[in-house]
Order: sequence, then structure tokens, then C-alpha cells
Amino acid sequence: MKKIVAFYFIGFSFYLSAQQLPILSYGFPGEVGLDSAYLQYHIQEIVEEGIRAQAYPGANVLVAKKGKIIFHEAYGYWTYDSLRIVQKDDLYDYASVTKITAGLPALMKLYSEGKFDLDATLKQYFPKMRWSNKANLTFRQMLTHQAGLTPSVLHWRNAMKDDGVFKNKTLSYNTSKKYNIKLTDSLWVHQRYKNKMYRAIKKSAVKENSAYVYSDLFFCLLPKVIEHITDEPFEVYIKREFYQKIGANSITFNPLLHFSLDKIVPTERDTFFRKTQVHGFVHDETAHLFGGISGHAGLFSNIEDLAKLAQLYLNKGEYNGAQIFSAEAIQEFTRYQFPEVGNRRALGFDKPLLEYNAKESYVAQSASSHSFGHSGYTGTFIWIDPVEELIFIFFSNRVYPDRSHRALYELNIRPRLHQVVYDAIRS
Repeated sequence: MKKIVAFYFIGFSFYLSAQQLPILSYGFPGEVGLDSAYLQYHIQEIVEEGIRAQAYPGANVLVAKKGKIIFHEAYGYWTYDSLRIVQKDDLYDYASVTKITAGLPALMKLYSEGKFDLDATLKQYFPKMRWSNKANLTFRQMLTHQAGLTPSVLHWRNAMKDDGVFKNKTLSYNTSKKYNIKLTDSLWVHQRYKNKMYRAIKKSAVKENSAYVYSDLFFCLLPKVIEHITDEPFEVYIKREFYQKIGANSITFNPLLHFSLDKIVPTERDTFFRKTQVHGFVHDETAHLFGGISGHAGLFSNIEDLAKLAQLYLNKGEYNGAQIFSAEAIQEFTRYQFPEVGNRRALGFDKPLLEYNAKESYVAQSASSHSFGHSGYTGTFIWIDPVEELIFIFFSNRVYPDRSHRALYELNIRPRLHQVVYDAIRS
């Protein structure tokens, strides 16, 4: 007789067999109640509209429901010269999707183990910040962008004088013992520049009254927080505890250390900092200066491996028989935290607008209030809906050839694609 496990999740009672929590596998739309023809036609129609409008040169789309990948297609090319066709297993730069896939699962695990307190202050887990204006900010505030932090610090610009010459101990066009962090074949970072970056974050302004400001800064500090708690390197910890356990082996920082360039989709032609085509290394300038490893950007993978991590979230922290973090952790991290002040954010995760507005929302109108996910600047998007047991992921390199391409937003590509999936369920 199967053991029955009961748990409470955001207002719903789920009674699932411990042997029935799904390991992600392939299936057919009809198996889980979706109209296959409707799904195929309308997703292709919208994606190809975006390609024609140069919202992106190509894309990958994946839909999973009830543990089954029931739609996975690749469209277009890597670049507008149409030389390389997009493949289903190509690796994409996550950009800010990293925020919910790197340090965040680590915090959920540490929270589950009683090693991390959401209402603790930054100085408790990052002692070097104890004398800063951020010392008493709580993790609950910072994870929801309700801490008043500055949106970002332009570390690449801080490395240069007004005339464009590099400041001392920042960047160099030549490698040496001290300039040993590679940005490009002709640009290197001083080994101590990270310390200057942390000091710049420490000195940055904080708005009064804990105002809502979407910010990268806390997530830049998050690897150091994880290392302080676990006493081991951030990347080692998250790969061992999450990606390797669920078989998501393409999720990585610095993909060129593990994959050939011909598996990694290019992003922007950087004309103002690195002065090269960004390909095989992280698009985000700050993450690159951190050596490619940060909590706000830096991860790459193929779309299927990201779906495995999403399934771990849908399974309330369980995958392949192992409970990686608790159901209580995912419940807490994915709920609205400060709706009374108009903040739609959960802990790290984004949520649907508190009041739907088609002009402002980048998710489907039909997405439940229990759903959660995140978008990425490079043209990525993931959304998870526990009510429908649904995963939707869209990968594109919309910043190719440069970030001025904004048709992805202007045509509402992501919410329209997302809505197609819900409409296919109801067709």
C-alpha cells in the first residue's frame, strides 16, 4: 500500500502519493488535457511574429504539465544572418532568472535546516556590512526589493577615469599575476577589484522608509552570504546540492569551462565596455567582473535542465525520492510578502500583479495568484503555476545584436505565449 503524504500549500490541501511526485519526463499534450494543435499553431505563430519583427533572432519554448514536458520546440537562428539554426539543447544566458535559480534555492534549503532566518539582518550573515547603512536591513526586505536599495552600481564605469583610462588596480589590456580574471582575449580584471566592488555596494545609498526599488545589489552579495553560512564555495555548494541531484548538469556559471562555444547562444555586441561580441561569457557586466559568478546573473543552461529545477519547486522541494528542501520553505518563499504596500514580490520570486493590467503584466492573465517565476534581461522567462501544475519557459537572445531591440516588450510576446498555454487547457 502506498504511503500517503499530506501537506498544506498556499491555501490548498494537496494529498499526493510519495511515489507519485513526478520526475520530469516527456509526454503528449492530450495526456494532461491540452489541445495539441492549438498549442502548436499559436505558439509558432507568436514566436515567428517576434522573429519577423526582430524581437530576437531565435527562441526555445518549453511547456510542462503534471511532470510531463508536452511541448518543446526551437525556432529561428542564433543571429540574423541565419547561419546557425537554434537547437533544443542550446545553452542560454539566464540573466536575472539567476536570481531564483542560484542563491535562492540555497536559502530555501538553509531555511529548511534552521540555519537561516528570513528576519535576520544583513550584518548577521555578512559581517563586513555591519558598519554600513545596510547592516540592519532584513533578508525578507531585501529578497522582496522592499529595502530601498539602489537598483545597481556601474562597476565597469567605476573602473575608468573620465577620459576612459583604467584606474589603478581595476582593468588591464594585458594579463599578469595580478590581472588574472579574464573578461575577453584582450581585457583582464585585477584580482582585488572584487573588494572594490563590495565597497561600492557598501557605500551605495538606501532610500528611507524601506521603499520598494527593484535592485540587483542584495543578489550580488548573496554568494558571500551563502558561503558564510555553509563555509564552502558558493558554486560548489549549489551544484552539489541542487543541479547534480536533479540531473540538471548543464546549469552552470562560466559555461566555456564546461561546454564548447558552438553550444552557447550569443548575446550582445558590447560596444561600450568589453568592445566585443558577448558569446560564451555572461552578458551582465557586473556578473562578469565578479568572475562570472553572482547571485543576480551569470547562470546558463539548456531549457530542459531549467525545467527540472522548476519541477523541483512544483514538487515542494522533492525530486527523485530526495527531499532537498521543505514544503514549508517553498510555501513561504513563493507567497506575497508585502501586498499591503502594493508590492507584488515574493521572496526572490516575482508574482502576478496584485491587480491585473495588460499593459504592465508580462505574465498571462490566467496565471493564478499562487504562481511565481522571473524574467531575464537577455530575453528569458520562466513561470510556474502550482494550481495547474504548469511550467512555462521561454528562452531568447533578444539583446542580439544590441539591447535597443525592444519588440519583445512592445509586442507582449511573453504574456501572449504564456496565455496560449492556459487557453489550450480550456480549449
